[in-house]
Amino acid sequence: MSKKKYFRLVAVVLCILVSGLKTTVHAQGYTKPKTRILFLLDASGSMYAAMDKDIRINVAKRMLSKIMDSLELVNDVQVALRVYGHTSPPGHRNCKDTRLEVPFKYNNHQDIKSKLKDITPKGTTLIAYSLQQAAYDFPKEPGVRNIIILITDGIEECEGDPCAVSEALQSHGVVLRPFIIGLGSTEDFRKAFECVGRYYDANTEENFNIVLNAVITQALNNTTAQVNLLDVNLKPTETNVNMSFYDMHNGQLITNYIHTMNERNLPDTILLDPIYKYRMVVHTIPPVTKSDIEITPGKHNVIAVDAPQGNLLVKVTGITNYTDLKFIVRKQNTMETLHLQNANTSEKYLIGKYDLEVQTLPRQFFKGISINQNTTTTIELPQPGKLNISAFTQQYIADIYQTNRNELVWIARLPSENKLHNLIMQPGNYKIIYRAKTATKSSQTFEREFIIKSGAITNFTLN
Repeated sequence: MSKKKYFRLVAVVLCILVSGLKTTVHAQGYTKPKTRILFLLDASGSMYAAMDKDIRINVAKRMLSKIMDSLELVNDVQVALRVYGHTSPPGHRNCKDTRLEVPFKYNNHQDIKSKLKDITPKGTTLIAYSLQQAAYDFPKEPGVRNIIILITDGIEECEGDPCAVSEALQSHGVVLRPFIIGLGSTEDFRKAFECVGRYYDANTEENFNIVLNAVITQALNNTTAQVNLLDVNLKPTETNVNMSFYDMHNGQLITNYIHTMNERNLPDTILLDPIYKYRMVVHTIPPVTKSDIEITPGKHNVIAVDAPQGNLLVKVTGITNYTDLKFIVRKQNTMETLHLQNANTSEKYLIGKYDLEVQTLPRQFFKGISINQNTTTTIELPQPGKLNISAFTQQYIADIYQTNRNELVWIARLPSENKLHNLIMQPGNYKIIYRAKTATKSSQTFEREFIIKSGAITNFTLN
């Protein structure tokens, strides 16, 4: 089968699976969802090779039986067994020789131990197709961590691409990142599986036992971590901001933590599931993203990210008539709105330069405002004035302008249906140009200049 046709087949299979099999984990805080572990066992002919004083298949059976005894005591975990290469006669290259021998259910551990006794290595190594079929083995239930532990001593012998299948299953949320335990492996063997999942060598029975227990620990337990939000001096002093952790493969949100300092004024310890590769978004303004975060099980992980911040305040002097004055904050020389901030309220931003658009009348623009570490940049606006315009006799078409270097700059249009107009305006010199709505001649246009003073009211009537 060509690679193009193979990828098309994988895509079709996934379209069928994703509708019901997606793993949707929204673990908040320390909540732990149900876990399903599918053991995918290689029973191809090469598993007769020696390992210590026994053969690989016997060691694998012994280790799996032993781990079943341990898992039988764990709540909220279901297990299943799929085997490949064990039903076709030796010498037959059957690239579909894979079977779910024991399906998922509670208290099936003894069933798996009994089935392992009957497994006899025979055929070929078909990892890609087995992974593809394994996706069907997981019950269609959201909110469950679906995990595959592949135990094998050989690389793909059929035309499949295990890396492509694994990536597709992960990116579509069908399963989490698989674990691979390689028996009697070489460096080339390891490289072949690095793209499939998290790989471990097990070249002796003792090592197999250690690796299998380590993998199970990762599959079942969270690992501690801390996030250091660094200031300009590379000290972890920043805090009080939400951090979102996403699955790198499918973009799914895993959990949120609001960053906190502990009683020793150090970044607080959080729990993260080591089975994921994470993308972390720190919701500063603007946000900071760190990708490809891998959590090492069994140790305290430190995740560092640059997040130096300072404060910004637009302050209106004196008593103001503004009831809800806001201003738009953008990165310098860009048009993307980062925040719509309230005046007279301080807000944190990453250090750097920003452009502000204050929603006064007229609008005020401030370019290249610097935000510095642990300081408050303050911009003061003068107290506004108030403009009251009466138009009792008739309706008018009227616009207010400000003069800028002999050019008229439009400020506002007065609704013609209103007889009274009340505007809060910044101090300055203005001009109103108007005519009666019923006028039939352009020459009946009138102009009137006026001044707005801080804290003062300007009144006049259109006639």
